[in-house]
Amino acid sequence: MKRRNGLNEKEAREGEKVFESIGRKMNIPRVIIAGDRSSAGKTTICIGLLSALRTCGFEVQGFKAGLDYIDPGFHTLVSGRASRNLDGFLMPPATLREIFIRNCMGADIAVIEGVRGLYEGLNYSDDVGSTAQLAKILECPVILVIDASSITRSVAAVVNGYKNFDPEVQLAGIILNNIGSERHGEKAQKAVEKYCAIKVIGKIPRKNELKIAMRHLGLVTATECKTRWNDFNRVLDRIKTAVEENVDIKVLFDIAKSAPALTVPESRIFRSRSSRRGEAKVRIAVAFDEAFNFYYQDTLDLLALEGAELVYFSPIGDKKLPEGVDAVYLGGGFPELYAAELAANTQMIKAIKDFYDGYGVIYAECGGLMYLMERLIYKDTSFAFCGVLKGSVRFGERRIINYVEGEFRKDCILGKKGSRFKGHEFHHSTIMLEGNSDFAFKLLRGEGVGDGMDGIITKNCLASFAHLHAASYTGFAKNFVNSAREQRSRTLPQTGSLS
Repeated sequence: MKRRNGLNEKEAREGEKVFESIGRKMNIPRVIIAGDRSSAGKTTICIGLLSALRTCGFEVQGFKAGLDYIDPGFHTLVSGRASRNLDGFLMPPATLREIFIRNCMGADIAVIEGVRGLYEGLNYSDDVGSTAQLAKILECPVILVIDASSITRSVAAVVNGYKNFDPEVQLAGIILNNIGSERHGEKAQKAVEKYCAIKVIGKIPRKNELKIAMRHLGLVTATECKTRWNDFNRVLDRIKTAVEENVDIKVLFDIAKSAPALTVPESRIFRSRSSRRGEAKVRIAVAFDEAFNFYYQDTLDLLALEGAELVYFSPIGDKKLPEGVDAVYLGGGFPELYAAELAANTQMIKAIKDFYDGYGVIYAECGGLMYLMERLIYKDTSFAFCGVLKGSVRFGERRIINYVEGEFRKDCILGKKGSRFKGHEFHHSTIMLEGNSDFAFKLLRGEGVGDGMDGIITKNCLASFAHLHAASYTGFAKNFVNSAREQRSRTLPQTGSLS
């Protein structure tokens, strides 16, 4: 399995160099692409901007506001740099700035795609978790994308509403999307510039061929597009051309350069552990293919900094786990859409079950949890899966989307009793367990597997609906790697070498 676009331990340590001069000022041209609402077109426009800026010769770093796996996948595909997530509910301001500055090393410009509408967050009464919160923490100018498909002069009223709602947010430019005609665009632009004193830097015409396919959890993933769509490059080319022809890239870059210098903070999270350097590495097998590709890149980097060697495999295409692995990480994804292929690969199913039976360390999130069940029921068809967890999972119509907050109620491979974490859940599935089950987490916010319980424990396996980010729950990487190292020491001969 080809290695994913990310960092190994050596590369992850290179990212620490930016923090060698704590307190110095660092100029990072940056801009946020926000929307007036969900589906305003910011993802498509952001992809086009990343591609257009790269064609201009710029090294471009993408970011995504909020908890999302799919949009960063497209950012990574078109920019050539692993995109990162920034979430003001999960992460304190210092962590957000550390992630941002660290990952801008070597980039000429950072482009942050917002989440939902500019001011949408966790609550109605504050901006926690919103794009606006990020704009203030990172002192970042905002380009607002407005769906102008059926309005002209009214666009000015919308812009003024966003401009005046929070004066601390620097609204620096407007992109009008879904423009029906040249006259439509001209009228809307003149209204905005007359009544709002904000420049319209782009007018994107309404074209169905610029849309990326949607599915029940959002966009089709970049991994699927790259491997399954013969014409996807043509879609990207059309998006890029539309942005190049209809957005003033020079003005956008000038806006990005207007962002003030940021002070380099102390690195508190992304630090290699000197105590680990003399210890043997652990090998963690990470499932990565069309069915499983929901991982936060910073989580993978933090595992590397703890001394893990990440090796990638495909539950769809590979017949066995990579050689000599000490743990398996099964992330989220769309196993229901690839259920036939996954069930047909009985050799991989047996390899994972044998690894579990031998007390191998397994961590699974959402889609990975589904794969570990005995059966998946999807569209009235039952598929036989790994059988690590006894019972079945049924894919249904009800969609669960939550931030979660939880507490460890039992010791497990990721933490000790009493530890707390924040994360999120996003699924359509219902778990039907057979027999008695142990749960590691009690969710103080969120639903989990049922009645607020989540994190099914069996042997050295932990499987949950909750997705965790290792820069938010900072015990994640250390505990996962330590659990794998400790289990290996139990199974190696006492006279064996760890080299």
